[in-house]
Amino acid sequence: MKKTFFFLGLIMLSSCGNTNNDQALENLDKKSSREVTLTTVTEGDTVYHLTKQTIWINGEKIADKVDTLTTKLQENSWGADTTSMKLNQIPIYVTVQ
Repeated sequence: MKKTFFFLGLIMLSSCGNTNNDQALENLDKKSSREVTLTTVTEGDTVYHLTKQTIWINGEKIADKVDTLTTKLQENSWGADTTSMKLNQIPIYVTVQ
């Protein structure tokens, strides 16, 4: 049993030592890429959530599109703790696939 815990601990320690191979944005090839910009615009009690995408292939822009979601500034919810939450102040969560 002691050997099992020893090897388990060794495996856990070795997995923590893995380096992350992230690339800096400055080093990415910008001739063939996709740029996505998220913007929030508030006008009165309306919030516009804008998503702009631009796609380049070999330095040539091939597509450009803007999508807009419209919400109220403050949504009514059944939760008691969400009464003071405004939709232009909540964090943006991004998933890249």
